[in-house]
Amino acid sequence: MLKTVSKTGLVFFPAFDWAIDPTHPEREERLLYTQDQVFEEGLLDIDGIVEYKPDMATIQDIRRVHFCAPDEWSVLTESHLISAGGAKTIGIEVMEKRVKRGFALVRPPGHHAMRVVHGSRGFCNINIEAIMIEYLRETYNIDRVAIVDTDCHHGDGTQDIYWHDPNTLFISLHQDGRTLYPGTGFCYEMGGATAAGTTINIPLPPNTSEEGFLYALDHAILPILEDFKPQLIVNSAGQDNHYTDPITNMNFSAQGYAELTRRLKPDIAVLEGGYSIETALPYINVGIIMALAEMDFSRVREPDYQPEKIRQSRETGREIERVVEEVLDCWRKGPETREKYLAGKPFVPRGRSIFYDTDNILETQKENLRVCGDCGGVLSIDSETDTGYHIFAVHIPRKACKACQEMGYQWYDSADAKIYHQIFLQDRTHDQYLVRKA
Repeated sequence: MLKTVSKTGLVFFPAFDWAIDPTHPEREERLLYTQDQVFEEGLLDIDGIVEYKPDMATIQDIRRVHFCAPDEWSVLTESHLISAGGAKTIGIEVMEKRVKRGFALVRPPGHHAMRVVHGSRGFCNINIEAIMIEYLRETYNIDRVAIVDTDCHHGDGTQDIYWHDPNTLFISLHQDGRTLYPGTGFCYEMGGATAAGTTINIPLPPNTSEEGFLYALDHAILPILEDFKPQLIVNSAGQDNHYTDPITNMNFSAQGYAELTRRLKPDIAVLEGGYSIETALPYINVGIIMALAEMDFSRVREPDYQPEKIRQSRETGREIERVVEEVLDCWRKGPETREKYLAGKPFVPRGRSIFYDTDNILETQKENLRVCGDCGGVLSIDSETDTGYHIFAVHIPRKACKACQEMGYQWYDSADAKIYHQIFLQDRTHDQYLVRKA
């Protein structure tokens, strides 16, 4: 009987009752074909591969990460809670050491969902990886976490949530934002004042193949992870870099994904994008599962796989080498950049416009961060949509110092209810969430 080297847990949740519309790329068939392939290959009969049923995330789990306006049930469905709960289930199994690694094959996805949520953007309503991570931090006292996002689209939601967190390393490996939604994820996006350098973006040119992805992994991602020394590595395992994906322009393969997983050795993988439903996802997912379990995946291949036809050009290879050098330079400059902020003004503002492409909402945000030498700093967010909904939200970070805690409550108490529809407080030091309404 076949046996894994590393015991691996799986959760499947196709979300039969949720789709943007019946013909949308993000629909239940994304996982149904994968389930069929897993059963056909007999993976669940292998000693050491275990399937778990997803639990449901709670509203409290959501509130550790998001400010949902006007409330959680206005922006999500039960399927979103089960998707986040499936990631949480795998996280618990890994932390309890019942499995060495785990893979949550769930939908809807989540890596475009930011801290403030007014609706859906990039097919995402809530950030399922962040919800899992913050639950694990609260329950198991995990501190340093690395998230490696290998979806073809920049993980702008995860970046936003951890922009000011020096204890979370966020690395996004994606198609250059000049050529693909959401148009962000450039090397100079390094993180906020108190966390500069802990956001790492690796924008790859269109038509990057296995050679380019693995070069970026070996020469940038793995050395940075070695420096950061995370307690937990989470892979946002988007699969839309595949050469047959209908909405992207890359040339990755099932073999490439499996080899990337083997070298990265994530503790937890969570499915994100990937829209080549029949010709890519079943093979990619089987390869990832076998790599997580440390099994031989050399025979996992798409029926039309011809590596010579998807090989990247020399120009593409040179561009990837240039990007990697820029990335490493940004990583090295992180401590120096943080010191400059600490020696500068006590507050750092940030203004942004955020478009919810799925729900057609335009949000205007004004952030204000207290630059603190003792913690990540208390953060306020003034958020207004073009529909006229206006909120004020305060985030007190998980390891906030006393001064930042006191300032957070002061901001919350003094916010004018005549200006805002709602006023929120997310106090991570006490795992508390408060809401005041106009």
